[in-house]
Amino acid sequence: MSSTKKKNRRKTILQIHKILGLITGIVLFVVSITGCLWVFKDEIESFYDDYKYVIPQEQGFILSSQVKSIAEQIIPNKTIHGVIYGKPNEAIEVVFYQAEPELFYQSVFLDPYSGKFIKKVDNNSGFFAFVLKGHVRLWLPEIIGSRVVSYSILLFLVILISGFFLWIPRNKKNWRQRLKFDWNSKTRWKRKNFDLHTVTGFYISSLGLLFAFTGCVMAFNWFYFIAYIATGGDKAPQFIMPQNISTTIVHSNKNPAYDQLVPLLYDAYKDAQSFELHYPENDSTSILVEVSNSKGVYYNMDYLFFDQNTLEAIETTSIYGKYEDARFADKVIRMNYDIHVGAIGGLTGKIIAFLASLICASLPVTGVLLWYGRTYKKKSKVKSRLVSAYST
Repeated sequence: MSSTKKKNRRKTILQIHKILGLITGIVLFVVSITGCLWVFKDEIESFYDDYKYVIPQEQGFILSSQVKSIAEQIIPNKTIHGVIYGKPNEAIEVVFYQAEPELFYQSVFLDPYSGKFIKKVDNNSGFFAFVLKGHVRLWLPEIIGSRVVSYSILLFLVILISGFFLWIPRNKKNWRQRLKFDWNSKTRWKRKNFDLHTVTGFYISSLGLLFAFTGCVMAFNWFYFIAYIATGGDKAPQFIMPQNISTTIVHSNKNPAYDQLVPLLYDAYKDAQSFELHYPENDSTSILVEVSNSKGVYYNMDYLFFDQNTLEAIETTSIYGKYEDARFADKVIRMNYDIHVGAIGGLTGKIIAFLASLICASLPVTGVLLWYGRTYKKKSKVKSRLVSAYST
């Protein structure tokens, strides 16, 4: 390829990079900053969540039907999404969630031994709820804000790829300055800003691509399906709730069968962190229990389904079943959120995600300053030339 064609191609890529960067800059800045704050949500909340703990007792937990009855008295006429059972020293959390006609997302905490009401928490308010709203929809109405964020993240993939092509030096002599900050007392702020944008952009580009990719998997159904198929998936990647096997009630007592389920699960999964029981929605649906096997991550959860009359285990054709049955493509999709927030790497992973997200937030700032500096410089030159011409 001739040098002229290379120059024109580079100029085109620069224009694309610049235009997309200016269009999405504010969105990417907000999403990156809120992403930083969200990373350590669990760790920060642990400083003021004493209400989640109780004194362990020798007796067993109250029945799941009793939990349902008590919680519905505290928050009547709302839908229970699930009941989370933790360790012997942890309170039961009953999660209420409804998306329509307006979002309702609250939790009720109960003593697992007596059923005593401890606290009610509005999960849709507070600092981290504010952070999440900014991250997923810029504090705008859902229908507008979520689309703006989603397509901006998709464009961020293009920005990162085009930025990498622009980063590649034209000659070997410039490789060193693209890989390190070579500053001294005479280095001007424009040079420093250029290095901050290009050098940090290069080192963070791989993690930026990872954040953007995992974000797109959550934002777009088509992206989700393509990612699953591209990694060799052959199951149903969506969540499927199996129907009951039996058609008649076979237990003799008046209590529902799921009252017997939680004790059985504690015996079968002695190392589990928690169990989230989902009551059957109607007479034909099965019971769902999500078994959390590791603290702080979701990818290796076991999704178990039981006949609501016989408690017989029901298999699913979805990727959301037992983790031991998951194949490579299934695991990639199931790990997506944990990768996105850095939890897949434990505390170290979260620190890396925090720093990477913070650096990503700086790229729109240094990029705008870079664009402004070059534009202002050109205008200043033109203006000085005009002044010189008129003065002569």
